[in-house]
Parts: sequence; C-alpha cells; structure tokens
Amino acid sequence: MAALLDVPRSVLLALWLSAGTDPVRAGAAVQGDDEPHTVQADGRTGAALTTWLRALPPVEAVSAVLPVPGDPVVVAPPAAADALDAGECVLLATGEGTVAAVPHVERFGSALEPGHLVRWRTVEVPDWRTAVLGRVGSLADAERDLRESLRVATEALVDLDVARWRPEAAEEIADLRTAALAPTRVPPHLDGQRLRVLASAARLRGVVRLATQDHGGAVNAWQVDQRSTALREVDRVARRAMAAAATSLDPR
Repeated sequence: MAALLDVPRSVLLALWLSAGTDPVRAGAAVQGDDEPHTVQADGRTGAALTTWLRALPPVEAVSAVLPVPGDPVVVAPPAAADALDAGECVLLATGEGTVAAVPHVERFGSALEPGHLVRWRTVEVPDWRTAVLGRVGSLADAERDLRESLRVATEALVDLDVARWRPEAAEEIADLRTAALAPTRVPPHLDGQRLRVLASAARLRGVVRLATQDHGGAVNAWQVDQRSTALREVDRVARRAMAAAATSLDPR
C-alpha cells in the first residue's frame, strides 16, 4: 500500500469549502483520524465542525495560507499571530463578511498511537482577497515553480547522502516517491491540475523535511547555510503552491 501524503488541515478544509460538499462528509474528511473537531466563534463555546459547516453562509471565496516566521504578512492582525503560531489558516468570504479560521492542535498519546484534539478559532478579518491572491499566483505558475524546486530539493538529498547517514531515511525517501493523496480526504471531482499541484507540493515538503533533519557529513558552515537557504525557498514554493491549489474565488 502506498504511503499517504501529509496535507495541512487548513488546506483540506479550504478544498471542501470550495467544493460545497455535504458538511458531514466534509467534516469527516478534514478530521481524518483526529478526535472530532470543534469550532469556537466570537469567544463562544465550541460547536462541532459539522455543525459549524451546516450553519455557514454560502462561501464566495476561500483560501488557505501556511505562514512561517519571515513571510510577508498576508493574514490581518486579528488572526495573524494565531495563524503564524499554528503555521496554517483558512480564509473565507461569505455574504456576511470575511473570516479567518485557525486550527489549534493538542497532541496526546504515544509515538506509536498518536492522537489529536483540534479546536478551530474563527475571527472576523478585513477583506483578505487582494492581498492573498496577489501572493498566491496561479496554479500554472505554482506547477512550474514546483518542478524546479523538486530538482533543488532532490539535489540536496543527494548531496547530504541522507540514506547513508540515516539508514532509516532510505525507506522514507522511497515512500515519498510513491506517496499519494488519501482519496477519502480530498473532495471528489477535484480537477486534475489542483490534484497534481497539491500532491507535488505535499511531496516536496516531505523532501524538505528529510533534507533538513541533519547536515550529512563533511560540510562546512558556508555549505550548510547555502543549503538551508535553498531549502527554505523550496519550502516557500511548496507552501505557496498548496495555497494556490486551495484557493477559489467563486466556489459555487
């Protein structure tokens, strides 16, 4: 069985919001193996994710952003710090306004049997569409940039000889090459280009994760710095591509 690619919860939720699918199915897909998600709006007690999805007005635009320290700020101040801390955020626009939803994840259990409690916090934000869409770019741009970044990241793995320095990584690298999106977690009938970009970006982030776990052997500080800089740029491209795949201006 092929390994499954890791896709942030915010990206999954944005995809399902744009698809306009049944809230129960959408909620189950976003939650995956987590405990049932809750959504806290306006400081009130959290409601179940599916309940929140049912009550949500028709979505006019949606996106997901995956910010890291040093990124240009694209999430407005009411949610910016929260989104940066979580590393992800969903932005949506309805006839009633523009909102940011940030997942807060509490891990429990062991490495062999991990569990996750997820609480989404929503807050009204200024209209985000111009700022985010200007940063995200088109799917075609994202797909082109991903091809070049995959080459850079793969070269970094070769330079590091990760499989020799960490033998267990050889299996992880092989798994990444054949890993696929979990069919139950992405909306049905998602167009082919979005699927390609999403899968490529998730695979690329996996490569970056492996390449940044150690510096291999016999490299100097300058080489380490150059490689780290290159891999940060690769990760930026992958995050922007995921956002492009999860962005829709007119879901309905």
